Amino acid sequence: MSYRDIITIEPDKRGGKPCIRRMRITVYDVLGWLAAGMSHAEILEDFPELTEMDIKACLEFAADREHRLVTSVGAV
Repeated sequence: MSYRDIITIEPDKRGGKPCIRRMRITVYDVLGWLAAGMSHAEILEDFPELTEMDIKACLEFAADREHRLVTSVGAV
């Protein structure tokens, strides 16, 4: 499954930030928790509406976004 099947962007929700499956939890929330040292298990325990696939989709989204940024900067 691609992150594109999980990550949604709605202009009227959370300021148009990428969210998980139309919920109010953003990709940036999940990345922040991971950066703060939370494990996947801790995130899933605190937010039972999330799945392991949701967390992986956030990581894939971030990696793809970084790749696009580097690619576009390199093209200039």
